[in-house]
Amino acid sequence: MLEKNVTLSLRGCVQGALMCIPVFPGIIVFGAVFGTVAAQKGLSFLEALLMNSIVFAGASQFVAMEIYSDPLDRPTLIAMVGITAAINMRMLLIGASLRPWLGQVPGYKTYPALFFLTDLNWLLTLSQYEKGTRDWGIYLGSGLIVWAVWSLSVIPGYFAGSLISDPKTFGLDLVLPAFFAALLVPLWKGKRQTVSWLIAGGVAWATWVLFGGYWSIFTGAVAGAFAGAYLDD
Repeated sequence: MLEKNVTLSLRGCVQGALMCIPVFPGIIVFGAVFGTVAAQKGLSFLEALLMNSIVFAGASQFVAMEIYSDPLDRPTLIAMVGITAAINMRMLLIGASLRPWLGQVPGYKTYPALFFLTDLNWLLTLSQYEKGTRDWGIYLGSGLIVWAVWSLSVIPGYFAGSLISDPKTFGLDLVLPAFFAALLVPLWKGKRQTVSWLIAGGVAWATWVLFGGYWSIFTGAVAGAFAGAYLDD
């Protein structure tokens, strides 16, 4: 069901941007680590900057860099596309969940704005939506500021790449799992989610043990989705 009285205001955009300030340190470190990885993989500064700004896909960028090789052959390219597509399948459901809010917004405004959709501003947007807010400037403002900070954070990481031979030495590899683990806390709403999360985690772990690689992301996501859809409270 579509919502009525949906608005877009500068005040809402500013509010959405300000709500993201507490997570800036995490975004900056996360983006800087990507810059380091890109430098170690041999990407030029312009290539790293453009990938960070245009792809704007967080975890998918890290996976792509781990698979990437120079020169890039067709099998590697296909693997990069397949794995990153599997990781980003969650965006189908995340985007659909915004339909009640953005369904009445003209397509020429909605579709470009979806470029700025991330786990973070989706979570912030839904929290405000549940409080009765119908100003989708919160979504747009938070998405724009996250994109800007993320795009710029690659710069220090790229030029420090030669100084940081292994991000794991400084525990920077923990930023990604810690970030998503933190996102899970406010999303928990009851028993069914607990069971589906456990099933997703169990299937992902089993896949990783048996096959390795990144297929655990795909199998865990699918298992969790089915469990969440069919298990009763």
